[in-house]
Amino acid sequence: MMRPVPAACVSVPDPSPDLLHRAAAVRRAAMALGRLSDGQRREAVLAMAAALEAAADRIVAANQADLAAAAADGLAPALVARLKLDAGKLAGAIAGVRQVAQLPDPLGVRQLHRELDAGLVLERVSVPLGVLGVIFEARPDAVMQIASLAIRSGNGAMLKGGREASRSCTAILEALREGLAGSAVDPQALELLTSREESLGLLKLDGLVDLIIPRGSNALVRFIQDNTRIPVLGHADGICHLVVDREVDVEQAVRIALDAKTQYPAACNAVETLLVHREAAPAFLAAALPVFRAAGVELRGDAASQALGVPAAATEADWSTEYSDLVLAVRVVDSLEQALEHIGRYGSRHTDAICTTNPATAERFLRSVDSAGVYVNCSTRFADGFRYGFGAEVGISTQTLPPRGPVGLEGLVTYRYWMRGDGHIAADYAGGGRSFTHRDLPL
Repeated sequence: MMRPVPAACVSVPDPSPDLLHRAAAVRRAAMALGRLSDGQRREAVLAMAAALEAAADRIVAANQADLAAAAADGLAPALVARLKLDAGKLAGAIAGVRQVAQLPDPLGVRQLHRELDAGLVLERVSVPLGVLGVIFEARPDAVMQIASLAIRSGNGAMLKGGREASRSCTAILEALREGLAGSAVDPQALELLTSREESLGLLKLDGLVDLIIPRGSNALVRFIQDNTRIPVLGHADGICHLVVDREVDVEQAVRIALDAKTQYPAACNAVETLLVHREAAPAFLAAALPVFRAAGVELRGDAASQALGVPAAATEADWSTEYSDLVLAVRVVDSLEQALEHIGRYGSRHTDAICTTNPATAERFLRSVDSAGVYVNCSTRFADGFRYGFGAEVGISTQTLPPRGPVGLEGLVTYRYWMRGDGHIAADYAGGGRSFTHRDLPL
């Protein structure tokens, strides 16, 4: 399901005895959690939501302290936007936790039910992964998302937030554990790591941690991929494109482009490059340029788009840059084929969209772009676990193998093969006169 990454290429210290002890405690709690009923896990997640609500003032105050420290340290604007957790954003995150509680149970789902021979029956059944190790920058709301998804799917979690979010993450995890204390779930199923040494040690906890999920910068993800033997799920880049086709509703395309760039520019699903068909460019840019200007978006374009009013020149580096800010690269293309070639060359296989009124063009785009999300006539900002109805997400995966895109509960389970027999032995089927029936049974 998740590809393993190369062995460490730089020296990473061994985990401390304390970290090994805590990781073992998380694993024991996770094993017990995986045996709980759907109702017990559902009630635990609801208790977590209630505890977060009760601690809301404490969490917001901790976040205000983190924001003040970040301002003093000169933290980048994109990271500040991700760090901020005001009362409204917290309420939305708590709603997401409650939505996770209402999702169907991902465990115990029988995916295959087959009679191999009379009295010999094979099943494939979904089970938890075990323990998740999640390393993220800035975003304290990730603690709530990941913790709720982990508990609902029967997994333990070791969480490491960025130094800039340390107060927020601590307050959130304390509340989550308070909620679990009154449930059937051992609060030790959730653990917070607070130092760089612990995050490095986490990378060497193979055997105790089953999956690493990094959420943050390209540099963070690449470092983790290069320095652990534990399978890694995630994405390093979020270079998303919006194509404006020659057959297009200009007004609709402008609204979509503006939303995709400005609704939350720090997000990995914000559009970074606009590819405009040459035949649509004059009308589209005439309508879009004043709208982008009013929204404070800096446009950088190729020669053709500059001739139509884009104020600054784009360099080669702009086509492969994830700005995470109010900056947008613009290129005029001669055809859909040229747009597809550009996406294939510079894209990160995250989310790409097209605005078109031609159904055949839309269908070709859907079938041609190898990204986790491929959209027609809507904003790339919909690439989100909450908006997909997953309740929340542990992250977004741009790898080819599943899980892909926003990863919710379905990405946090694996499966086992169960077989029940009655004294059957393989020798009877190797020249012993017996043969397989291989008859599928009802799921």
